[in-house]
Amino acid sequence: MADPGTDERVTDEIEALKAILLDHELHIKENRRGEPECIETIVFPSTGEDSQSQYVCVRLVVDLLPGYPDVSPRVTLRNPRGLHEDTVRLIQADAEAKCQDFVGQPVMFELIELVREHLTCSNLPSGQCAVCLYGFREGDEFTKTECYHHFHSHCLAAHVAAAERHYREEQEKVPLWQQDPKNKFQAICPVCREVIKCDVENLSLAPPPFEVETAKDFAVTAELRELQHQMAALFLHQQQRGGIIDLEAEGVKMLLRTEEESTGAVEEPSPPGTSLTAIQNQEEPVVTQVQHPQQFGTQHKPNQYQPRQSQQNHQRHNNHGHRNRGRGRPNYRRHFDRVRQAETTPR
Repeated sequence: MADPGTDERVTDEIEALKAILLDHELHIKENRRGEPECIETIVFPSTGEDSQSQYVCVRLVVDLLPGYPDVSPRVTLRNPRGLHEDTVRLIQADAEAKCQDFVGQPVMFELIELVREHLTCSNLPSGQCAVCLYGFREGDEFTKTECYHHFHSHCLAAHVAAAERHYREEQEKVPLWQQDPKNKFQAICPVCREVIKCDVENLSLAPPPFEVETAKDFAVTAELRELQHQMAALFLHQQQRGGIIDLEAEGVKMLLRTEEESTGAVEEPSPPGTSLTAIQNQEEPVVTQVQHPQQFGTQHKPNQYQPRQSQQNHQRHNNHGHRNRGRGRPNYRRHFDRVRQAETTPR
């Protein structure tokens, strides 16, 4: 619902557009105040009731700037289908000129009619067939998809047939328990990847494009040979300067040789300091740390930061001391008995 403060000229224009166009053809965007700020519609060529003969279309977007219609609106053409770039630029220029001429009065209906006239005059597919990359000439049979892309009928049939054949081959590789019967083949547009509907049998009956039939066989010309010589010289120049990587040479560098293959090879001396064996053979410095006991009778413990060799020597020394004490206990008893007998024997 439009705001009561909206210009009556804009309100009447929108009501007239709603009466002429269908609901799905007209899109009106409003701001927070309920004022219309953008009008969009898809324009088709005038072909009567034969919608299958409409090969081109374009989306017309008109931004109603503040102050419209006393201020010229901004016109944008989006998603042109089947139209050449030059045709789109011509429509854009004429639409902007029309807006300047209708400053002070509604111009939306005039813009729609202007675009429709251009589309009617250009109601032939332009560009090239995306399958064979040849243009459309008089006498060629072509078809239009739901997404308004055009192909030679023969080319589209060949494309869909090849895609379906590839789909069947991939399905045969999948185990039966993983195959989904609901996942059926669907034809896809080669340009926009949208799902399309086409009768491959009827399309395949169409003759090939004229340019495909009259295309000459490929032959090496003098210009092509001269270009090959120039490219060969350039390749050699870049290779000599190190600008091209030799894949074969790089593969040899990454080759791993086993000991059996390298038995007859002469071992080259390694630079000093880089051999792992030389590093392992180097003697580790033995760090000796003297621990001064703070109290008399404090047992000396091996330093935990001493090298492994020093700790082993200290451990062997302690073990030797324990063994001596264990073996000397009977001798100590005999010595004690002799001393006690000497004290008790009268002299």
